[in-house]
Amino acid sequence: MDTGVLARVLDDVLEYGGDYRIESLDLGRQHEDESRALVRVSAADAELLDRIVMRLQTHGANAVDPGTATLRPAPADGVFPDDFYSTTNLDTSVRLDREWLPVDRAEMDCGLVVSEEGGRPVVRTVPVSDVRAGERVVCGSHGVRVELPPAVARGDEEAFGFMSSVASSEKPQVVLVRQIAERMREVKAAGQKVLWVGGPAVVHTGAAPAMVRLVEAGYVDVLFAGNALATHDIESALFGTSLGVDLAKGSGVPHGHEHHIRAINTIRRAGSIAGAVSSGVLTGGVMHAMVQAGKPFVLVGSVRDDGPLPDVHTDVLDGQRAMRAQLPGVGFCIMVATMLHAIATGNILPASVPLVCVDINPATVTKLADRGSAQAIGIVTDIGLFLEQLARELT
Repeated sequence: MDTGVLARVLDDVLEYGGDYRIESLDLGRQHEDESRALVRVSAADAELLDRIVMRLQTHGANAVDPGTATLRPAPADGVFPDDFYSTTNLDTSVRLDREWLPVDRAEMDCGLVVSEEGGRPVVRTVPVSDVRAGERVVCGSHGVRVELPPAVARGDEEAFGFMSSVASSEKPQVVLVRQIAERMREVKAAGQKVLWVGGPAVVHTGAAPAMVRLVEAGYVDVLFAGNALATHDIESALFGTSLGVDLAKGSGVPHGHEHHIRAINTIRRAGSIAGAVSSGVLTGGVMHAMVQAGKPFVLVGSVRDDGPLPDVHTDVLDGQRAMRAQLPGVGFCIMVATMLHAIATGNILPASVPLVCVDINPATVTKLADRGSAQAIGIVTDIGLFLEQLARELT
């Protein structure tokens, strides 16, 4: 009741053209107590009712008796059956022959494919681009169960309060940084990975040295970024500039506008970022630290990229696959100074993975939550100051 799930469920029933009747409602007395509602949903036809039930599952609402899953073959490569089950980012299970099977990894806007491994059925989350003709796809909402969204931590605040939004520039940053640092320590102690998603402002704001310290201290296990972060980080290491601006003086230098493309050319001549490190061409910066620490990074490009660097995935589907391959074992995600890569990563992360989004622009955090990553917590602040504080807290 505190999270408003029931209200959203009832609103969606009506919005999709159905009707409902609340059969029973058992309210928990304390904040930590569960509440249970039994709602009878009706619609004009079976197809509409099925769509409504699938929609309600995005809120963690399940049929009392979901039955068993309906499987249909994919009609062609890259095409699901018309009535395929569209996934959420919530933990999901599928029932086959009365046995519930957990889906390997939750991801929104995909399909569920059933295959055999070791003589037993397994259920995988598969994006539409990767499904192959004849693969068995779960269709409709029958036999599918999702878990409730992760609970939002409650404080001691009252219903009305100041600075209570999901993203605020006025919350005490020192406290927030300390909380993030503590969570990262817990994740590492549990043997899980910390995923970072970064934008070029990490370099522009002079925060690269702080990021290097975090890599060297073991708090950056995987890095997702675009061509820009890596390029300007390497430019900084080779020329001391970022987009031609001297990072020590904060002013432009003669011919500085050439530095980023000359940096790209240098790495292309070396064959790769790792090749430039091993040959001694690249001796500092975030990318150098990642290579030295043996930590993986995935760089995915865009149509506006210069070069790009040889390590950049220029096919976005290949880039998505490379990103997905790094998600097993991730227990915490922190996104800094990037809107597009933050939203892209949020789209492939399970809702069970907590994430923090840090940006000077409040719209970045808002858009991330609006696109399905409801677990995102936002911090609106300067990236340079934030990373310096976090590095000081952890190192």
